[in-house]
Order: sequence, then C-alpha cells, then structure tokens
Amino acid sequence: MKNYKLTYFDIRGRAEISRLLFAAAGVQYADDRIKREDWPALKPKTPQGQLPILTIDDTATLPQSLAIARFLAREFGLSGKTNLEQAQCDVIVQTTEDLRAEWVKVFREPDETKKAELQKKLVEEIVPKFWKIFQDTVGSNSSGYMVGDGLTLGDLAVYDVMEIHTRDYPDLIKNFPQLQTHRQKVASIPNIKKYLENRPVTLF
Repeated sequence: MKNYKLTYFDIRGRAEISRLLFAAAGVQYADDRIKREDWPALKPKTPQGQLPILTIDDTATLPQSLAIARFLAREFGLSGKTNLEQAQCDVIVQTTEDLRAEWVKVFREPDETKKAELQKKLVEEIVPKFWKIFQDTVGSNSSGYMVGDGLTLGDLAVYDVMEIHTRDYPDLIKNFPQLQTHRQKVASIPNIKKYLENRPVTLF
C-alpha cells in the first residue's frame, strides 16, 4: 500500500479535488497544510516552485494539480472505465478549469470598479453558461453521474468548482435542478459526506 502526502496551503484551492478523491476512495494520506509564512523556505525545494505537490512513498513527487488528480483518479478507479470515459472526464475537468480561470480573473482584479463589473458578468453570464454545460452533461446520462454509471473525477471536479458560487449565490442553483440533484448525490456518498462534515472551514 502506497503512502501519500499532499502538500498545499490551508485552503481548498487547487488541492481540494485531490482531497475529494482521497475521501471518495477511502484512502488515508497526510494532508500537509502549510502556512503562508513557511512557503518561501519550502518553495525552492519543490519541483516547479508551486503547490500542490503529491509525495508518494517519500520518493516520487508530483507537481501540477490536475496531473495529481488524474493520477489519483487512475489509482483509485475513478477515472472512467474505458478510454472514451476517461476522455469524457478530461473534457469535464478542463471545462471546470475554464470556469475557475474566470473566477480567478475577478479575484485578482485590483481595480474595485472593474472588479465589480467582472463579478456581475461572472454571476449573471459566465457561471450560468458553464453550469448549463454541466447540467446538460449530467442530464444526458441516466445514471445521474457526469460520466458512465458511477462516481468519477468528472463529478468531483464539478462539485469542487461550484462550491464558492453555491455558497455566495445560493439562489443561482435553483435554475439548475438537475445540477442541484447531482450536487446532493455526490455530497451524500458516505465517504464524501464524512469528509465534508469534518474538513477545515476555509474561505476558498
């Protein structure tokens, strides 16, 4: 049995999808949450000068959040059962990253007036556009999952990327009933439910 250590800051951020994968699979790992003030000393020791990183058996170290997530999904049988399902999962994951990039654009905007304009567009136009894609995807699958007949990385990626907006704009989900059902389906999986109930509370 492999030993895993996932190193990231004490936020959900780009490590949360991997934490959800560990939770879904019921696999133990070291959740190494570092403080911001400790990052400058650690940064030169990381493969690419960024987090998260996944250390496997104290020997191999993987950077890049999506590479880590895809590796873990394959390790835990959550990447899709066929090459086509794996490709479909990749499509979903990449689409969630496109949405995340739009949120980051707003988050990093220094001008408050422009930030407000970007935020308005994000909530009224961009988020609904992406959520429709996710809803159409799950709605076309009789299993109620994004891909195939069971939980995959695709489901966890969608659940993760939607968290901030379902928290900050709870009325928005009312326009996407199938997507709301999907969120409830994922959150009610026993291992996921236990994780969500006990994970540290962070802003993002």
